[in-house]
Amino acid sequence: LFTVCCVPDCQRQIVSTFYRVESNVFLLLLSSSCICFQDNKGFGIGELVWGKIKGFSWWPGIVVTWRATGKRQASHGMRWLQWFGDGKFSEVSADKLDSITAFPKFFSQASYTKLASYRSAVFQMASSRAEKTFPPCESDNLEDQVKPMLDWANGGFLPKGEEGLKPTYSAGELTSELLLIFYFFSPATFHPLFEGGLCQTCKDVYLEMSYMYDDDGYQSYCTVCCGGREVLLCGNANCCRCFCVDCLDILVDPGASNSARYQDPWRCYMCQPLLQYGVLKRRHDWSLKLQEFFANDKGQEFEKPKIYPAVPAEQRRPIRVLSLFDGIATGYLVLRDLGFKVDQYVASEVCEDSISVGVVRHEGKIQYVHDVRNITKKNIQEWGPFDLVIGGSPCNDLSIVNPARKGLYEGTGRLFFEFYRLLSEAKPKEGEDRPFFWMFENVVAMGVSDKRDISRFLECNPVMIDAIEVSAAHRARYFWGNLPGMNRPLCASGTDKLELQDCLDHGRVAKFGKVRTITTRANSIKQGKDQHFPVLMNGKEDILWCTELERIFGFPVHYTDVSNMGRVARQKLLGRSWSVPVIRHLFAPLKDYFACE
Repeated sequence: LFTVCCVPDCQRQIVSTFYRVESNVFLLLLSSSCICFQDNKGFGIGELVWGKIKGFSWWPGIVVTWRATGKRQASHGMRWLQWFGDGKFSEVSADKLDSITAFPKFFSQASYTKLASYRSAVFQMASSRAEKTFPPCESDNLEDQVKPMLDWANGGFLPKGEEGLKPTYSAGELTSELLLIFYFFSPATFHPLFEGGLCQTCKDVYLEMSYMYDDDGYQSYCTVCCGGREVLLCGNANCCRCFCVDCLDILVDPGASNSARYQDPWRCYMCQPLLQYGVLKRRHDWSLKLQEFFANDKGQEFEKPKIYPAVPAEQRRPIRVLSLFDGIATGYLVLRDLGFKVDQYVASEVCEDSISVGVVRHEGKIQYVHDVRNITKKNIQEWGPFDLVIGGSPCNDLSIVNPARKGLYEGTGRLFFEFYRLLSEAKPKEGEDRPFFWMFENVVAMGVSDKRDISRFLECNPVMIDAIEVSAAHRARYFWGNLPGMNRPLCASGTDKLELQDCLDHGRVAKFGKVRTITTRANSIKQGKDQHFPVLMNGKEDILWCTELERIFGFPVHYTDVSNMGRVARQKLLGRSWSVPVIRHLFAPLKDYFACE
């Protein structure tokens, strides 16, 4: 067993830092080499330093990776510090740092005398390296208490001196100490894919990064630690996973990464036989554990949603729907496919191409109301009452794939609050006893803080559903809501097209069983580390045709073929849409509440 703990984003070694303060004895276990930054200012990960921020005196701390902070990466020329004493984090300019060996220059006798936190910080700093601790002093005199430490620091930090203050382990010496630490400390949660655990910080990182993909379709970060500066891509055509060289060398075997480089193709540990490789052993039930991992991310506990009793068949009436950010009317299509009688379907959408698809394909039965920000409480009262409110606000400013994202509170991220506002207006008023359901969708690769803020407003935790179980493409999404059985297992029906070959037109051959997540970008169709097109026709590679993309998403053939739209425009519409089989899975239980044909 192993536990991934505080794995850095782009550094080559694993930093594992644990603190225990007992009286004035401090224990620090650090597994790391000094990891330098590229701005040539020094002060790498793991170095002990004195730091200065505005309004505070010089204070001892340790340079840490940004992942340990739970925040963003440090700006150019800046370092993340964890201060000794209170354990808090600050982003500090490298110009405002100095080596801990400059102890006589920065130590403040006045602060040591007056501030208990400063005394604690100095003791922690002084005893964290060079195998030195200070026993309690019997004297009550502060000068007597500090004298042994000052003598030691001013004398050059003997017995090891400056060498003893450097980060303690090289990469080659990590394994036994790392595992010893990992066994000693209890993990915050289990690792979803391999037998082992994750600390709380790395759990949050895993939630954010595990479904983040690069333009080539591969995971952006390591399957084990969701970190890694250098990663090896799996050579299995149907696999999109990668593993960092550090996880291979530390958890599998020293030199495992070099061995993997010479294998062509190299098959990752999710594709190799179910054996143990070093301490790395794939769970036999990893797909279920992955679902459980996301389902159990309950940053907050909420009351269970109200359960509505099924409505007797003779009392069921047609459903009335408010769809916000409607896209290409996937909600209406699924309701009609399931046989629901739709009394009213009011859709807010600003994309003219999307509106054209909805108008043409559903023969004007959808009432379009354009921008969600212009819908008022009076409008909701006039159009309602609604039985179902659905929507998925734009994910561009929420997705961590976007380096220029603005988050939940700026840009298009703020549109979530329009959904929340209108959902609140549409809910039954006190005394109204009628079934009312809602669903909100967004991308999995969002910041943990944004996800938990959304959950706090909606007062429920999301379920994570990946369309790979019911279609020929990956498409992992979060769904919040009170639909009955949202967290039940996802099962394919007899009509679902699970293999890419099932989605192709006659005379075309699939090179892959399934494809990666299809987005609005044209190059998301290319597959594998060599960026192959997924189809062979007449002996040549070819892209996916629009009709084939529609089958992959579960739409009828030529569904988006309206108003002379080209291939690029049609892919953009599909890349923003929901997977039809997934929405069918979520909406199916509503048949116990509303009239069907």
